[in-house]
Amino acid sequence: MRKSKAAKMPPPNPDTQSEKFKAAARALECDEDEARWDERLKKVVKQRPPEKPE
Repeated sequence: MRKSKAAKMPPPNPDTQSEKFKAAARALECDEDEARWDERLKKVVKQRPPEKPE
């Protein structure tokens, strides 16, 4: 029995894909500032209320 040799696709170039992502984010005017990210995240995420002692 002979194994078939399927043509192997080369793995996608991660640099190219990441560069495309970064370019798309810049085109959409996304913000890279981590402090602004934390500020916006706190508006969305609800914090747990403090636990009441029993």
